[in-house]
Amino acid sequence: MVLARWEEYLSKLRQSKECDKLQKIKELFPFNKFFENAPQPLFKGSTYAEDIDIAEGCFRHIKKIFTQLEEFRAFELLRSGTDRAEYLLIKEAKIIAMTCTHAALKRRDLVAAGFKFDNILMEEAAQILEIETFIPLLLQNPEDNINRLKRWIMIGDHHQLPPVIKNMAFQKFSNMEQSLFTRLVRLGVPTVELDAQGRAREESEPNPYFYQNLAEAEYVIATFMYMRMLGYPAEKISILTTYNGQKHLIRDVCKQRCGTNPFIGFPHKITTVDRYQGQQNDYILLSLVRTKTVGHLRDVRRLIVAMSRARLGLYTFARVNLFSNCFELTPAFNQLMTRPLQLHIVPTESYPSVQKVGSAVKEPVMVIDDMAHMAQFVYDFYNQRINTMMKQQDFTPQELKGPPRQRKR
Repeated sequence: MVLARWEEYLSKLRQSKECDKLQKIKELFPFNKFFENAPQPLFKGSTYAEDIDIAEGCFRHIKKIFTQLEEFRAFELLRSGTDRAEYLLIKEAKIIAMTCTHAALKRRDLVAAGFKFDNILMEEAAQILEIETFIPLLLQNPEDNINRLKRWIMIGDHHQLPPVIKNMAFQKFSNMEQSLFTRLVRLGVPTVELDAQGRAREESEPNPYFYQNLAEAEYVIATFMYMRMLGYPAEKISILTTYNGQKHLIRDVCKQRCGTNPFIGFPHKITTVDRYQGQQNDYILLSLVRTKTVGHLRDVRRLIVAMSRARLGLYTFARVNLFSNCFELTPAFNQLMTRPLQLHIVPTESYPSVQKVGSAVKEPVMVIDDMAHMAQFVYDFYNQRINTMMKQQDFTPQELKGPPRQRKR
């Protein structure tokens, strides 16, 4: 009906006299009622070309509505959520995200449903098993014996952690920890390499591979609390460490010192470097834990992961002499040691900063000597901020627990 009225309208315009065509566009237009809520006047009346273009634009809008209704008509026939989801997946979705494991589990269903795609973008390709890498390539049947896949993009870093293989025999002697991405790089396949990114004291050993460093944990949490008091959003701060034991210790310290305080709260994440691979945040507080031996951080791939998670600020808490003397880590720590080895803070700053990158700091800079110094400063700084807020408005503040005492040697 709509198409018939439009064709009739065009036919009458063609039959009208040249001198009347401009006026007839407005008089004969069949959808004036539908567009009465549009900005008026609908037709400018200046030139025939301008007004006919407006009329054709109105018809394209109506045609688009019917096209969308045609697409949604399938939902009247598909009753179950599974059928509707499959319809959207096959007919409407432009970008589909899934893990290689999910692709393996659902491959038969996807192929049977007629799943089609032209491009594959594989993230963290260097951490995927070689056999798993091929699974996403097999999610569609070829057409006339020709695979329609046109482009396969693999993104990863072969210098970071490889796939996790728990069986040591398979890992070392079968070389299963080598991903297809790493194999292609070693074979000399051309790659595009990114050259920039967008982003302690004695430890205790309750049992093997469960390392904790209480002083370092307190130092990290004190720094987090200080950043929160300056206004840094908690969701933009993540705390990373290289051992599960330290992760649990930092969580306990955070819960004890600021978990119940609404002015501070919890950071976005407290987790290990291995778990955080592939993720990022604006600010990273990194605890390296060890004070006697380097441990598994000797694997430089793990250090690369740790140092590349921050977008704007990376704060590393470690015994510098230990890690800088490790042969495998020397290049990285030589770069880190060009910066101050002690924490430098500007108590008068606030978030967000208006200072330009690379410009000299005009406000007085305070150098923190150690964990005890930072803990005491945060305690005093918090009370100072609370007293200021109490003078400005009437409220009952959350009391902050006193700073930890430094153990005597």
